[in-house]
Amino acid sequence: MKVAVLKETFPGERRVALVPAALPALAKTGLEILVESGAGVAAGFADEDYRAAGAKTVSRDEAFTADCVLGVRTCGACGEGWNADRERLRPGQILVGMCDPLSSSGACREAADRGATLFSLELVPRITRAQSMDVLSSQANIAGYRAVLLAANALPRILPMMTTAAGTLTPAKVLVLGAGVAGLQAIATAKRLGAQVSAYDVRPAVKEQVQSLGAKFVELPLETGTSETAGGYAKAMDEEFYAKQRELLGKVVAESDMVICTALIPGQKAPVLVTREMVARMRPGSVIVDMAAERGGNCEGSAPDATVVVDGVTILGPTNLPAEVPFHTSQLYARNVATFLAHLVKSGLPDVSLDDEICRETLVARGGQLVHSKVRERAGLPSLESSAPSA
Repeated sequence: MKVAVLKETFPGERRVALVPAALPALAKTGLEILVESGAGVAAGFADEDYRAAGAKTVSRDEAFTADCVLGVRTCGACGEGWNADRERLRPGQILVGMCDPLSSSGACREAADRGATLFSLELVPRITRAQSMDVLSSQANIAGYRAVLLAANALPRILPMMTTAAGTLTPAKVLVLGAGVAGLQAIATAKRLGAQVSAYDVRPAVKEQVQSLGAKFVELPLETGTSETAGGYAKAMDEEFYAKQRELLGKVVAESDMVICTALIPGQKAPVLVTREMVARMRPGSVIVDMAAERGGNCEGSAPDATVVVDGVTILGPTNLPAEVPFHTSQLYARNVATFLAHLVKSGLPDVSLDDEICRETLVARGGQLVHSKVRERAGLPSLESSAPSA
């Protein structure tokens, strides 16, 4: 089976789906690796590196002659670049990457219409044996780290306490909203830089994780018994809950020098946690990094990939922090992809069995139709069971 690695076409995307170090292990599974010329250059990997690892460098058109095509972004996550790639797909071709299936079901349906078999890496289940394939966690980890550095650079004060002959400087107060993978890494990074760190999450179960990193867990008198999904993600709550939450969070936000917003609900608009009124109560010079800006934002006033100043408070809305450090994020992503691909091969690729949870949960399109229940629902299609003819 031939597997091709594409050069990313989404603006600002510098990562690559496979790095040279990941190729030897895949070759042992019987795969022949093709790499589009220049695919890894932005991440620090030259064509010569891939050829030395056993790959063949090819043009984009040649890459699409492979049985399986790998990318960081594809379908709805690829932007306008998807239009050209969609036309290159052929029936039975396998496409693996992040494709934003729950928000861009239309693009996934286009892949299905072309007869392609589509696997979405955002849908890797959060189970123990799939941890090494979890691209959302590996990339969010680096994004949380990067968000703190971004905020620290914009903050007109230092983070640690410092005692000098000229006096003592007090540490900056950092508040992290959302204690998922990105949030926990943001906490750890801010602590390493010497800040006084607090964190809030709607899920009470993460309190111990927050405290284990040396941060204070902000507890609010809210009913949160149904705030977590079976997969460990935060669950969307009703507007009454969010209104009460904002009211209680106001004082904590006002006392913070830096706020890192990481709260996201998969496939849904991000909940607003910081209102304009709350921003107005912060000290001038304070900084907010809204990592949810691409999904509407946790902070009112934030804008995707823009810096906005409101009442003296700087609000940053980065949408692709992992791409800012592509050398290491590509290494992590490649490990996820290589492990996932090896699992598919072991499961009988191209005809993987849906008895396997990893294959079943990540398979979006096959045989000319969308086969993932959640993606079909977002596309306005009936479930496959209900659309099947009766006996």
